[in-house]
Amino acid sequence: MIEIKNLSKLYKHHKALQSVNLEISNGIYGLLGPNGAGKSTLMRIMATLMKPTAGDIFIDSYSINSDPEKVRSVIGYLPQHFHVYPQLTPVEILDFVGVMKGIHNKAERRDQIDYWLNEVNLKKKAKEKLKTLSHGMKQRVGIAQAFMGSPKLVILDEPTVGLDPEERLRFRNMISKEGLTKSILLSTHVVTDIESSCYDIAVLQNGKLLLDSTIEDLKEKACNKVWEGMVASTFLESFSDGTLLSTEYKGSHMNVRILADEKPFYGASLVEPTLEDGYLALLGGTN
Repeated sequence: MIEIKNLSKLYKHHKALQSVNLEISNGIYGLLGPNGAGKSTLMRIMATLMKPTAGDIFIDSYSINSDPEKVRSVIGYLPQHFHVYPQLTPVEILDFVGVMKGIHNKAERRDQIDYWLNEVNLKKKAKEKLKTLSHGMKQRVGIAQAFMGSPKLVILDEPTVGLDPEERLRFRNMISKEGLTKSILLSTHVVTDIESSCYDIAVLQNGKLLLDSTIEDLKEKACNKVWEGMVASTFLESFSDGTLLSTEYKGSHMNVRILADEKPFYGASLVEPTLEDGYLALLGGTN
């Protein structure tokens, strides 16, 4: 169990986090929010890379304030920007991380390295220098190192950046399996990653917690607010009532989806909201 209690982070002229309270149990917990919402700050504090201004986080009963070393022993962390020495190979990186996480038995460490390289589909690139790998491959090394050492909590900040559709699917399947035995905090701008992997979700905006609930509850925020229909292509020139979600041109007309409290045009019909629709509605996407 992870408990976040009254967590705040203040800079000179900016409140990055404001009295955030959350409880995270086993499984995959989604974290959404616009740029600057405080997601990365929260994750860096959880990873003991930054101290909060106020409040505390308890991970497996250890406090980030009074027991940071013990917290580090039970977590894995993938930062938003994963940078390591370009001269190292994936095997060398994972071996180093394994030692740092207390896996001192070489055979055990080697078994874990082989397992995680296979999980992220990098066995064939295991002994190639990082500088020769693509951005997506480097990101997969970052994912693998976060899971080394069987951490009880894995913190993943934008893990699917640079991954192609096949590798994104592999990642989703992997964390679904891992979420059965550990807690995974997943922060991403790819709403489909959240929708396919998470049940519980939190939404931050301007450092404040807007929602701590489920995927279905977030979708409900846009219930009876998503409209769809065909309009003339000149419609957008005078459009102002609501938030335009999508357009699909079909000759002189186009099919539009709009988030609005009231029917935005003649012929518009209510449709089932998606998770992204609910997210935009929560952030104030309707007039």
